[in-house]
Amino acid sequence: MIPAKVLIIDDDRDVLETARMFLKQEFATIHIEETPEKLPVLLKQTEYDAILLDMNFTKGVNDGEEGFHWLNLILKTDPQAVVILITAYGEVDLAVKAIKNGATDFVLKPWKNQKLMATILAAIQLRKSKKEVEKLKETQEKLSDDLNYSYSDFIGESPAIQRVRELIARVASADADVLILGENGTGKELVARAIHRQSSRSDQV
Repeated sequence: MIPAKVLIIDDDRDVLETARMFLKQEFATIHIEETPEKLPVLLKQTEYDAILLDMNFTKGVNDGEEGFHWLNLILKTDPQAVVILITAYGEVDLAVKAIKNGATDFVLKPWKNQKLMATILAAIQLRKSKKEVEKLKETQEKLSDDLNYSYSDFIGESPAIQRVRELIARVASADADVLILGENGTGKELVARAIHRQSSRSDQV
């Protein structure tokens, strides 16, 4: 059993029940919903690993605008969400357009179970990768902030300290390797951090 949460939104109850019966054999949690208006509440209550979204909900309407609307809402609520569109054969061009607008993939109705399974598994892996990248980015930013805080500035206004600050500013603007020499405890690390913070590479840890 794969420990993933999957949400399916489609106005066709038969499609929902068929998908749930098949997918519940493989995934830990399957939620189905006929009414897309309930999406804000659902997204607030649960963080889904994959979302399957129909492109049209009103009878006689097949321009996909409803799908675009709800896709945008999902991505606005959760920028890391992976959305798989459920579409009919004649709506493939709309699905491709939706992918350009942030959807992950699409499946054609009626789908083949193995194709559906492979698409969802790929989406779940993508979601995992997105979360890992976001976590790494946050860690890098925190590390950078911590380092800058720990080595925020020199204390003192003596001529010697002012001279050090001038040298740091001059060296930081140069695209060259810098060798900092000095006995233990003299502030080599402090100087190195100050140079890095003022250099063109300051956004890199």
